[in-house]
Amino acid sequence: MKTLGLIGAGNMGSAMLGGIVKAGLVKPENITVADLYQPSLDRVKAELGVNVTTDSAEVVKNCDAFIIALKPNIVEVALSPLAELVREDQLVMSIAAGKQISQLEAIVGADKKVIRIMPNTPALVSEGMAGICANKNVTKEELEEVKTIFESFGGAEIVTEKLMDAVTGVSGSGPAYVFLFIEAMADAAVLEGMPRPQAYKFAAQTVLGSAKMVLETGKHPGELKDMVCSPAGTTIEAVKVLEDLGFRSAVINAIHECTEKSKELSK
Repeated sequence: MKTLGLIGAGNMGSAMLGGIVKAGLVKPENITVADLYQPSLDRVKAELGVNVTTDSAEVVKNCDAFIIALKPNIVEVALSPLAELVREDQLVMSIAAGKQISQLEAIVGADKKVIRIMPNTPALVSEGMAGICANKNVTKEELEEVKTIFESFGGAEIVTEKLMDAVTGVSGSGPAYVFLFIEAMADAAVLEGMPRPQAYKFAAQTVLGSAKMVLETGKHPGELKDMVCSPAGTTIEAVKVLEDLGFRSAVINAIHECTEKSKELSK
């Protein structure tokens, strides 16, 4: 795709667009962003050098592909007036949580190329993760092209649509859980006397390094945990406390509830 559009310049859309620009996949002058909130447009224009407009129709008319980066509850209202402008050769991508492909097809037409994506905000630092699925009108080559775009600023997997709510639960919303965990670790370090800026660095780098070990070694997380837990040592003592307080159960239940909420949005 030579030209790309974005409808909605909120946090997620901007983060994803920042990743695309940083990776150099689409030139800023070939990207058009539409939003009704002028300060958001001013921000993305200043930061990324893209074209901006308050008229979403300009995006649909002038781009090979466009991304719908809106809250689920306003997707239909915003997209319906644009439906007649959507072309059969155009890629319509949506990152609206819970919005199924069939719901998007009902707006733009079942003959259009519709792709559903669930990215996350670490795309802004080239460490994003995205789940991708598409309708039957999207070719394998087009789907691979979209996957390549998202892999350029992180990771991406093509999944069946029935897994998209789980993708939302584990990675789409996942950064919030990780930020909460980092904050809690840092608070604990501050409690023990460490200066807060230093505490955040220790906590964040530990999470980053641990995640990298999982991805690069291919070892099971449990095996990597066991490598740190010496018999009768300090780490296993901490692990025991986390287990006593239901740490894993809390995480599982949180992601389950997030997934269920995503399913509700599709009704």
